[in-house]
Amino acid sequence: MLKLRFTSKDTFESRHIGPRGNDIPEMLKKIGNDSIDQLIDQTIPEHIRLNRNLELDAPLTEYEYLANLRKIAAKNKVFRSYIGMGYYNTIVPSVIRRNILENPGWYTQYTPYQAEIAQGRLEALLNFQTVVAGLTGLEIANASLLDEGTAAAEAMDMFFYHKNNKDFASPKFFVDNKCFPQTIDVLKTKAAPLGIELVFGDFKSIQLDNTFFGVLLQYPNAEGAVYDYSDFIKTAHTHEIYVTMAADILALALLKSPGTLGADCAVGNTQRLGVPMGFGGPHAAYFATKDEFKRDIPGRIIGVSIDKYGNNALRMALQTREQHIRREKATSNICTAQALLAIMAGMYAVYHGEEGIKNIATQVHGLTCLLKNGLEKLGYKILNESFFDTITIEASGKIDAIKKQALDAEMNFFYGENNISIALDETSNLQDVTDIINVFANASGKSNGQSPDTKNVTSSLQNNLLREDDFLSHPIFNLYHSESEMMRYIKRLENKDLSLTTSMIPLGSCTMKLNAATELFPITWPEFSAMHPFVPKDQVKGYYEILTELEKDLCEITRFDACSLQPNSGAQGEFAGLMVIRAYHIDKGDSHRKVVLIPASAHGTNPASAVMAGMKVVVIKNDALGIIDIEDLKNKAQLHKNDLSCLMVTYPSTYGVYEEAITEICNIIHENGGLVYMDGANMNAQVGLTSPAKIGADVCHLNLHKTFAIPHGGGGPGMGPICVNEKLKPFLPKHSFVETGGEKGINSVNSAPFGSASILLISYAYIKMLGADGCTNATKFAILNANYLKACLEKQYDVLYSGEYGKVAHEFIIDFRKWKNSIHLEVEDIAKRLMDYAFHAPTVSFPVAGTLMIEPTESESKEELDRFVEAMLSIRAEIEEIENGKADQVNNVLKNAPHILNDITSDSWSHPYTRDKAAFPAPYVRDRKFWPSVARINNTHGDRNLICVCPPMEDYIVAEEVNV
Repeated sequence: MLKLRFTSKDTFESRHIGPRGNDIPEMLKKIGNDSIDQLIDQTIPEHIRLNRNLELDAPLTEYEYLANLRKIAAKNKVFRSYIGMGYYNTIVPSVIRRNILENPGWYTQYTPYQAEIAQGRLEALLNFQTVVAGLTGLEIANASLLDEGTAAAEAMDMFFYHKNNKDFASPKFFVDNKCFPQTIDVLKTKAAPLGIELVFGDFKSIQLDNTFFGVLLQYPNAEGAVYDYSDFIKTAHTHEIYVTMAADILALALLKSPGTLGADCAVGNTQRLGVPMGFGGPHAAYFATKDEFKRDIPGRIIGVSIDKYGNNALRMALQTREQHIRREKATSNICTAQALLAIMAGMYAVYHGEEGIKNIATQVHGLTCLLKNGLEKLGYKILNESFFDTITIEASGKIDAIKKQALDAEMNFFYGENNISIALDETSNLQDVTDIINVFANASGKSNGQSPDTKNVTSSLQNNLLREDDFLSHPIFNLYHSESEMMRYIKRLENKDLSLTTSMIPLGSCTMKLNAATELFPITWPEFSAMHPFVPKDQVKGYYEILTELEKDLCEITRFDACSLQPNSGAQGEFAGLMVIRAYHIDKGDSHRKVVLIPASAHGTNPASAVMAGMKVVVIKNDALGIIDIEDLKNKAQLHKNDLSCLMVTYPSTYGVYEEAITEICNIIHENGGLVYMDGANMNAQVGLTSPAKIGADVCHLNLHKTFAIPHGGGGPGMGPICVNEKLKPFLPKHSFVETGGEKGINSVNSAPFGSASILLISYAYIKMLGADGCTNATKFAILNANYLKACLEKQYDVLYSGEYGKVAHEFIIDFRKWKNSIHLEVEDIAKRLMDYAFHAPTVSFPVAGTLMIEPTESESKEELDRFVEAMLSIRAEIEEIENGKADQVNNVLKNAPHILNDITSDSWSHPYTRDKAAFPAPYVRDRKFWPSVARINNTHGDRNLICVCPPMEDYIVAEEVNV
């Protein structure tokens, strides 16, 4: 008889977690445990285990979640927003939206550290750099930063350190008072700990002298005015002052470039190149500068190098200048880019080309000129004579009436004390201009304004302001203007990249778990994607409901008391947490507390963030087992007890173990007057089983792009909110336009009040669909999968660190150093050989040089784990062939990896092993083969011959013919 069912068991948890029920006993047997609970008991110290279950809402099915979210989305009011201030409506080309933004072949990858299997997104990012360099008129651009405000702050920092102003008593940085307020707010946050004096004023009257090291100008400024800054820049240069221009990327299609005007650096947001507003993000900031600063520029630079056959190949260039290598000597803590959004912006330029972008910019400007004429006919005074897309209207005594009419017409403007600013954009049309004029007419008690007269309108821009040079002349921006060609180009690049659609990406410390389709699906709903971050609060009730719930859930998971969602990367979360600690000490009268203790094994962002927060880094030793040296910690905590600010600690440790003495470690810091900052990179091994607050931390940042399922996007976007205890709650970051943060809050750490708000939906969905048990089980299975891999591999490889019962956390480290001297084998050789097995390598040489750190996550099935084991054991056999002399130490499958299609199909074959062994080293590979598009890349060549814009097109064509 058919058994009737009234509730579905098809839960999100069953889809998210990889191992099936019948796999678990076999996995546990391999590990040596009778149950998962026994495994957890032998892995996590009992004294830090939670004494109650998580209190989260009951889990929703995917269908239930989407239906519920539709109701919440309906609480957002999608008005026409003409607020501007760095955020604009834009048209996302459908071919880009469908084939990149909504395509896991683009959004599931990590930072392209293994360049041979990342040539697609590297080319897309090189396109982005070419767009930025061309539009700004500067020689070098990076692969994007977080947002405009932090990019401006990075420019200030770059020039500060370049001139060694840290040795001066009071270095000054001039900021024009018509820069965006949110940018000014971020500058205040970054300047304070470094002792930089910000001087605000009018660029037309400021008296510069040699006490200044830098300047920031807005172009066009916050009121929309466009000025020729060339004479001012020349004056600044006579005093050896560096000039940064925060420039509207679309306006640069018409206006003279910052480089032409003489600027040393240009920063801004590329959001209006086809990326939705998303209530503040994610968006790709741009950063361009002169060639002389190429070793100072923050963030990542994509450069052109060659592979071993001399073919063009792309890679991340000049990596030695990055913060994770320079650590406490770093001049930036930037750990990521907004790679996915930069790729979208670059593709927008590829799709439209120079002529298309000029047409868009000209239309926006033309409509703005029409609007100006219409409002002047009504008797309104326009305050900015020259403008691109924004006009500012003198409206003393009329603001309330205009605002009422605007809201009745479902429009948002930017309201100053006596003025109103209106910014048009790519989506604006003649009807919009007519509707805006009617709002002002009605507010003045006049009859509706006439339709704009398109025949009698002239540009506000004088010839001395207009651009005369080309900016997208490279052929790549002239080949793919039809949708079919654009679709094929995107697909060709996608096929060069190994993503989670191909196989697991077992990067330790990076947590490359499933980015579920249902979690991502709503981010393109207009109720979320089309919202300006500065709209009135009553228009985003749905967003606030989600943000409030997410803050509450993250506090429950961490057991802290308050949360700030503002930091939009892990490194920004670190910086925000440290600045909150700094504010706490200052409030107590302990401004001298500036020493931060950091274990030697810590992520490179930790010491870099500490330096950015004005702290002095003191390194704590790790013992032979990778554990924090307690005696060294005690001695240094006591030595610095009078000026101790905090400890930065990752838990479980970066060595993949739960340190038994973690509560003692926290107590030592507290006893000596310091606070404990916990790096949340490894929260995937904590959720539901322990918590930062239980362990003894005071503040923790959470990498939502790791534990809470936001995709890495090839290097971004990320989110790094912080959770704090009650004593730090008053110091959470505020915002210049939106009420947020604590009563004694620090200034903003990012431009938008809630960071990259639209992708917070992903983590919100993750928690709502998993619920308390699901979130906890995700942690348990992450630990199960890691220990299963360890058990399968430890007889053939040396596992460096494990706990008391021989167990590891959610990741573990395999040591390859013994083969470096014996057979001259590098860990890099293993990483490259894994490509032949259709796998991305685990994390290479972090936290220990010559090792691989492996993290499978909970999302991978036993079948996929077994394939990875098969690959690793097969590689071990290949190593043994070299050890016993069966294979040559130089000409072998490891040293020659990866093997590209051109190798295998070449008429000549000079290797002492077969083509089959090279290309199909395991039976499963024939069904899953992934061909790297280039051979092993020459890193040194790329650094010695830095090219960070698109090279001549014939170079690409040659590479395509050779490698495909």
